[in-house]
Amino acid sequence: MKNSVVIKGNKYGIIVILDDSLPFEELKQMVAEKFVESAKFFKKASMGITFEGRALSDNETKELLDIISSNTDINIVCVLDSSGEREEQFKRALEEQAASEAVSAAAAINGNDGQFYRGTLRSGQVLESDSSIVILGDVNPGAKVVSSGNVVVLGALKGTVYAGVTGNETSVVVALEMTPMQIRIGDIIARCSDTQGKTRRKKVKPETKIAFVENENIYIEPLNKEVLNDIRFN
Repeated sequence: MKNSVVIKGNKYGIIVILDDSLPFEELKQMVAEKFVESAKFFKKASMGITFEGRALSDNETKELLDIISSNTDINIVCVLDSSGEREEQFKRALEEQAASEAVSAAAAINGNDGQFYRGTLRSGQVLESDSSIVILGDVNPGAKVVSSGNVVVLGALKGTVYAGVTGNETSVVVALEMTPMQIRIGDIIARCSDTQGKTRRKKVKPETKIAFVENENIYIEPLNKEVLNDIRFN
């Protein structure tokens, strides 16, 4: 009974191995107990999930997902089959989820006051906006974005970005990959070495991140609802 449910994982997802001989009602109880034990380990992670060892109907899969959601704070972003390169599937699913979260953040941050730019900014290019801006592409080293409001990069931010250049230190910068040469928000400036070093919370695996000003410093955090709400209500 102890090994009726086995949870394995990698940095992108969870593999749940289920006993094929156990009655489903008993199996549900075992799943609940196993995830209660593991809740502190996974915390509020966004992960994909794969069920192995037992064929599940759609309803059974839904029941198990509901049990996991009820007993943990894990955000299950997708359910994958057990074929193929699982870790790569998990990674791709999380990247798609990160893009979706960034789009939602862009809509929440920009409201009706903002613009979109599609394309990659290359070295020497400068993009300026009198309002918030969402960039559907990368900002390469040597490129610069200057905005009076917020900047959201649905790609890699590797160049320089100035947000809130009129002095608005409540502006933020969001990127799917946050490795800028320099960030300025309002009158606060942080260079690459600064932005890599500052964080208020425990360091986590790379993911969509948000840069903001607090106590006259620029901080970069993983983007989630908790951080976004903290920033909104500051």
